[in-house]
Amino acid sequence: MTERLPLFPLGTVLFPGLVLPLHIFEDRYRLLVRDLLDLPEPRRFGVVSVEPGHRAGPGDDPRFAAVGCTAVLHTVTPRDDGRFDIVTVGGRRFRIRDVDGSAPYLRAEVDFPPDGPGAEPDAVARRVVALFRRYQDRLAAFGGEPAAPFDPPGDPVRLSYLVAAAMVLDRDEKQRLLEAPDATARLRAEEDLLGRENRLLEALPTVPATGFIDGGAHPN
Repeated sequence: MTERLPLFPLGTVLFPGLVLPLHIFEDRYRLLVRDLLDLPEPRRFGVVSVEPGHRAGPGDDPRFAAVGCTAVLHTVTPRDDGRFDIVTVGGRRFRIRDVDGSAPYLRAEVDFPPDGPGAEPDAVARRVVALFRRYQDRLAAFGGEPAAPFDPPGDPVRLSYLVAAAMVLDRDEKQRLLEAPDATARLRAEEDLLGRENRLLEALPTVPATGFIDGGAHPN
């Protein structure tokens, strides 16, 4: 089943369940918000990750990912000058089938791939939870504050997206996690990434940030 969605290309990856606030200032996206407000709830559009340095609007040469995530509009705060502050929450993954650039903002025909747990996710989920707690602790040590307790959800799909959203990764790695066929595949990829990140963090000295400042900085 396909659906027509307005597209909002961003230099980030949105995951299901992730809260995404946006400040809307471009004319074409002001129009998008106004058009959404004319629709019944749930009002949603598609967020798709665009390559750094590229714009993705009508007349541009769009270079963005084939898989994105719907953003469900929760709150809209209009400003006097026509801008909007909005809060959205990631909904469902989608795959772009065709893009229409004839309107002020892009629209796409999309379908929604299945997003199940996969085969036997429980064992890898337990390993990921342990690795993620270690990752949290190590990051917190650099910040000088204890890590917030991590209460993992029992649903492996939700867990896989929570970990994907919380890790400090580059855009391409986050996009690969979004595109994983199911939660088990995503968790296995996260297990590898967390193993790598923990090794890197454990190789770094845990010293206060002032230890890296020698007083000889120049205003470049």
